[in-house]
Amino acid sequence: MRTLERISNFAGNTFAVWVILFVALSLIFPGGFAWIAPHVSLLLGIIMFGMGLTLTLDDFKGVLKAPVSVLIAVLLQYTVMPLIAFGLAVIFQLPPEVAAGVILVGCCPGGTASNVMTFLAKGNTALSVSVTAVSTVLAPILTPALTLLFASQWLPVSASDMFMSIVQIVLVPIVLGVVVRLLFSKQVDKSVKALPLVSVIGIVAVAAAVVAVNREDILTTGLLIFSVVILHNVLGLAIGYLFGKLFKFDFANQKAVSIEVGMQNSGLGSALALAHFSPIAAVPSALFSVWHNISGPVLATWWGKRSGDSLKGDEDTKAG
Repeated sequence: MRTLERISNFAGNTFAVWVILFVALSLIFPGGFAWIAPHVSLLLGIIMFGMGLTLTLDDFKGVLKAPVSVLIAVLLQYTVMPLIAFGLAVIFQLPPEVAAGVILVGCCPGGTASNVMTFLAKGNTALSVSVTAVSTVLAPILTPALTLLFASQWLPVSASDMFMSIVQIVLVPIVLGVVVRLLFSKQVDKSVKALPLVSVIGIVAVAAAVVAVNREDILTTGLLIFSVVILHNVLGLAIGYLFGKLFKFDFANQKAVSIEVGMQNSGLGSALALAHFSPIAAVPSALFSVWHNISGPVLATWWGKRSGDSLKGDEDTKAG
């Protein structure tokens, strides 16, 4: 088990490398990864079950301890990113399927990667976990509703069908994971450290599959989509941080809010796009997965160093 934990930690720490490597391989050898596409929903369900195994009642008690901070972060999550996505789709005059895909990933909840990045950035990890939990529970209602509101001018959107998909591939697995943890807490505690490996394999497989089935479209329009994805993520991080300052949050909370707002559950976006739109609509989510696993660690490392320097400065001041 210790060997598996070490492998899992290594995979989690080098997540971005694996995403980039296998996306590149899927462009070169699309036939080796396209077969995964029909199983994306199952993969995401397994990842969400793993997320449920990591959740405890304390994660939800965190909402009661800091309700205002959690509420503000969740509201920002479901307003800032959808609005940015809509604006980018209009400004860049994106093709209908791509526009719908960009908006869809913008309407998704936060992913578990945001919790890891917040921890590495020395942000308020408890707040990050609480926001992810709440935004994920609200996703069956808010993601279809917001997608219908913002994307229906480009493609038909069935909010009811999307609601059922999110319940099946997100809510049910998470609830099952929470129940299993409650019933078999000792066994789960022993194995939970191996879960990052499952998440890495799942997300890498989803991204590679989406890129493989859209290889030709990506080679012709990939630069445009990737530029939009980068802007979407960077603007989300920046606006989330600015709102944290506006609400006079401390630095740790500002970092948590910024990362929660800017990082989406791109795996969910890919699964929903494949199920309800078209393969090309899943490309923004796949590229978002690639990019935010680059921008997230870079930002987290920089912020983590700033926190260390700040603490050192405080200590020097006290010593003086």
